[in-house]
Amino acid sequence: MNKFTSNSLFLGLIAVASVGNLSAQSSKSPSPDKFINVANMDLSVKPGDNFYEYANGLWLKNNPIPAKEVRWGSFNVLHDFNVNAVRSLLTQAAANKNAKSGSLEKRVGDFYGAGMDSLTIEKLGYSPIKPDLAKIDIIKNLEGVKTAIASLRTNGSASPLFDFYVDQDSKHPEVMAAILSQGGITLPDRDYYLKDDARSLKAREAYQQYIVKLFTLIATPQLTAEKNAKTVFDIERQLAQAQYSRVEMRDPYKTYNKFSLTDFSKQTPGLDWKKLMAEMKVTEEDSLIVDNPAFFTTAAKLLQDVPVENWKVYLKWNILKRAANSLSSPFVNASFEFGKVLSGQKVQKPRWERMSGTTDAVIGELLGQLYVKEYFKPEAKARMQELVSNLSKAFEIRINKQDWMSDSTKQKALDKLHAFTPKIGYPDKWENYEGLQINRNTYFQNLRNAGAWAYNKMISKLGKPVDKTEWGMTPPTVNAYYNPVLNEIVFPAGILHFPFFDPKADDAINYGGIGAVIGHEMSHGFDDEGSQYDKDGTLRNWWTAEDLKNFKTRTEKLAEQFDGYTVLDTVHVNGKLTLGENIGDLGGLNVAYEAFKMTKQGQSNEKIDGFTPDQRFFLSWAQVWRMNIRPETAAQLIIVDPHSPSEYRSVGPLVNMDAWYKAFDVKPGDKLYVAPENRIRIW
Repeated sequence: MNKFTSNSLFLGLIAVASVGNLSAQSSKSPSPDKFINVANMDLSVKPGDNFYEYANGLWLKNNPIPAKEVRWGSFNVLHDFNVNAVRSLLTQAAANKNAKSGSLEKRVGDFYGAGMDSLTIEKLGYSPIKPDLAKIDIIKNLEGVKTAIASLRTNGSASPLFDFYVDQDSKHPEVMAAILSQGGITLPDRDYYLKDDARSLKAREAYQQYIVKLFTLIATPQLTAEKNAKTVFDIERQLAQAQYSRVEMRDPYKTYNKFSLTDFSKQTPGLDWKKLMAEMKVTEEDSLIVDNPAFFTTAAKLLQDVPVENWKVYLKWNILKRAANSLSSPFVNASFEFGKVLSGQKVQKPRWERMSGTTDAVIGELLGQLYVKEYFKPEAKARMQELVSNLSKAFEIRINKQDWMSDSTKQKALDKLHAFTPKIGYPDKWENYEGLQINRNTYFQNLRNAGAWAYNKMISKLGKPVDKTEWGMTPPTVNAYYNPVLNEIVFPAGILHFPFFDPKADDAINYGGIGAVIGHEMSHGFDDEGSQYDKDGTLRNWWTAEDLKNFKTRTEKLAEQFDGYTVLDTVHVNGKLTLGENIGDLGGLNVAYEAFKMTKQGQSNEKIDGFTPDQRFFLSWAQVWRMNIRPETAAQLIIVDPHSPSEYRSVGPLVNMDAWYKAFDVKPGDKLYVAPENRIRIW
């Protein structure tokens, strides 16, 4: 997993295929006096008792979750609007008979068109993976199992047993390194295998039924399929037992363990990493970075202890689960039936929407070029650059104001802030996927080609200078992220629309929306994880001992605040898991407010539509987080998502901001009231 993924604004369940359409967006924007619409608010609720309901109550009541969605809120509304713009681009490209061979239009149109050719896909059934399954059948020994673990990865078929990727060395960020990570399981988190609460038991039962179903779809007898399900689950449960928790995985020092190939091979008897790396096309490296060494010791022992025939079942399962959504409808439907147990989703998204998402996920910078050419306007990028500059100035002011930091640490914090690299809208240098073969008639092979191409591109980065122009999200994405090793803040074009940003909106709306997003990503550079990297992106302490102690004391209080929030029955937010995002929200909103107060509107008291500038700022923030969510999805996200639930992202920072109390006359006795001395102040 790339480092930026843990520092994004929003969990990427809806981020794919979320292209924004500026031209169309302008016609969808509210009238200037309706950016805060009282028809969406519940004015019967006191702001100081439940600000989330006050700001969003009627919207939440009047906007139930569509059957094809697992949650519905501002992100989803923007996604739904944007994905239709994507559909228009893709449909036009697929229908263009005059597109030149090798052109953007031809390649994007062929990829999408192949995915929409359901007639051919249905006829093929599972024949696209028969050669892969046959190769597993002929494995005779443990060496064959190990070779398959490598080859399935390199050809894009599967990633069994563990995760492997190439990324910057956190302690030497100018160097690209080979990195091993715990993995090998299918359920969303290790807790699903280890806990015996009702939700975990239900998920495990559905999962084993899913394994049985996919095996029977490839003509495996029922009893054998049931035996296979037990085999797969037993292997995965033992791998889950060896995994770190998600909270442990947030510790960049604990998860940085560098070994020579020879030494790591000694720690994992039976696994010759020099040989295995060579089979995975890594031939010039003499070292590895490993996040959880004990996991690999367990995996090596399992390879020795579990019979080869069982490993063959496990490998077949990895092929099946990776391919299921790309095969004929019985496989797709089986995958959906399993998924809806975890998410609560009622019906599948239409095929065009799923294929739009796949196109963006696989060749997003080809699609992104079409989008930018057609819709993204330079003035939006210029306005964002101005906002980023203003937020940076505000962050500098806030750093200098901190009374808990020494001057020496403040200077290092300012050095890091000034070294931020902002990326806005789309890459300056596009990825053109040179060498990737796309054929209008072979959807599954297109996916397989893309998997192998992406793997080879990743491996090619070893031994080369770090490419700082690369993006970790595609331009169409409704999201943003901070990458600590590159010390960059990134804002794809897809998020630069209302309710986050609108060129017609007053400053209160834009600073409470996209301004807080910018501040959020900046604050990730100074959250409990990001603060451990210096201005050059090196994992290296730059704090004095006393300042670091003060920082940890404040962040621990924030974790305790969020631990107190309840989601479902007795399920609480995990304050330690969500700490980085909560620091991002608290810091981001404070910095955005600081910047807003530098504007003409921020310094005035002129009301718009009945609300003061400060009220509009905080209402803008709150409406970004309005969200209805299915209980199944909420339960899953509490385990896997480093972001707090939307309701608590909305109010969590506010109760620590004096300006919010003043704006809405929140007083002692109000349910959200926190005494000034207990308000948490970090950035």
